[in-house]
Amino acid sequence: MSCRFPGGVESPEDYWDLLTEGRHFSSGLPTDRGWDLNRLYSADSAAEGTTYVQRGGFLDDVAGFDGAFFGIGPREATAMDPQQRLLLEGAWRALENARIAPRSLQGSRTGVYVGILESHYVRNNGTSDTSGLEGHLSTGLAPSVAAGRISYLLGLNGPAMAVDTACSSSLVATHLAIKALRAGECDVAVAAGVSVMAGPELLIYMARIGALADDGLSRAFADDRRGFAPSEGVGALVLMPLDKAVGDGLPVLAVLRGSAVNEDGASQALSVPHGPAQQELIAEALRDAGLRPQDVDLVEAHGTGTQVGDPIEAASLAATYGAGHSAQTPVWIGSAKSNIGHTQAAAGMAGVIKAVLALRHERMPATLHADKPLASVDWSQGMRLLRRARPWPRGEQPRRAGVLA
Repeated sequence: MSCRFPGGVESPEDYWDLLTEGRHFSSGLPTDRGWDLNRLYSADSAAEGTTYVQRGGFLDDVAGFDGAFFGIGPREATAMDPQQRLLLEGAWRALENARIAPRSLQGSRTGVYVGILESHYVRNNGTSDTSGLEGHLSTGLAPSVAAGRISYLLGLNGPAMAVDTACSSSLVATHLAIKALRAGECDVAVAAGVSVMAGPELLIYMARIGALADDGLSRAFADDRRGFAPSEGVGALVLMPLDKAVGDGLPVLAVLRGSAVNEDGASQALSVPHGPAQQELIAEALRDAGLRPQDVDLVEAHGTGTQVGDPIEAASLAATYGAGHSAQTPVWIGSAKSNIGHTQAAAGMAGVIKAVLALRHERMPATLHADKPLASVDWSQGMRLLRRARPWPRGEQPRRAGVLA
């Protein structure tokens, strides 16, 4: 696996250091993306075309890209959405970390599944002059090409698809990869998620509905939560059947036992979560894995820090995982968003990688900024919020984690 997140996180090892040291990261609005910062900010949340936040989880040097390494010329590289560039780098690093030479997969039945949202590149990045680039923009800006480009450059013959289901995009991409491997549609799969705010549109749109944390901090499941904190990142996993990985002598970091996907349906509003649907989703994922709620020790939750979403999700977790545990042996709830913010299409991938690292290092990292957990939820019974890090040693029974987005 591989990842790149704000705060200088360039690898899973860096990510683990940030998590275990209890650090969070947010920075000022970027000055290298062609944004008119003087016009963008306004303390008036109703001012059109502005945002009331001045901080976020921004990656450094998103324009940096070694196109020649991938055989991509300067003009084509300039026309590529930074999200496509990050996915190429992330997939390559994930394969290398899995001890697979990327070029050795040429002609193989390797699938590529990526979670990615729309791009606001070109109009916002000082590249509004598209002279000579038009021929490359049709592919450079297309989300579908984000997956296809990886397959093209490595010569992969398995399925390749881009998935946009908003915050759950990278988890749904992983779910589809798992199903394809089980169905024999591919022998190996790369699942990934990416998010780059090439333009300020998200900050403007979310400001109009008051959804943003004004200080850039995500207070997942906290009573004093102030909204969600937009962030950026990329994460990638290399997936294959367990017997193949063992037979090929490859490092096995974790086993994905089961997954599920559903939709809220008719909730209170289009963007409002639906508790019963969340509970059914958890139950279906457990059925697919052949597990019971009490078999799961840790849940890396969505935990956006929003006024409406967090209470609904926490209640769903309590009704499912919490109901299967006791006050003496509770399930522990955490969210990486308290460290790196909401990485949008990459959020699920950030959660999976965190869960894998927790298993590997035998420790559950703390969730930050939640000194006072949600008062509407009973945290004294079968469910606890990870306000402090906890040891998670290997024992006679397998350790298991769930991830939501």
